[in-house]
Amino acid sequence: MAYNNSIIGDKSYAFALKIVEVYKDLRYNQKEFDLASQILRSGTSIGANVAEANGAISTADFSAKISISYKESIETKFWINLLKDSKFIEVEKFNELYQDIEEICKILFAILKKTRLS
Repeated sequence: MAYNNSIIGDKSYAFALKIVEVYKDLRYNQKEFDLASQILRSGTSIGANVAEANGAISTADFSAKISISYKESIETKFWINLLKDSKFIEVEKFNELYQDIEEICKILFAILKKTRLS
């Protein structure tokens, strides 16, 4: 699905869908409620803030929303690592999610740098 006609919009939406699947597994199959809620919040917030950024009314507003998305992506990295190290997700799933979040972080940071230099 194309989302907001942007690479970061598409990638953050696709990532959010993967996070929802991780949430469902944690919550309903593994009965891990707290970590499930944390990864759902941070992992889906990235795309939600990108969507808000696309509706920004100024460059400063856009930059602020992208900044929040970037911070959420960093937090999501923490939760993904914790889930792997606590053995709630398999290494293969970790590798997939980590590769995605690394790419998202790099894109968001590049956007943020560009908007802050403008």
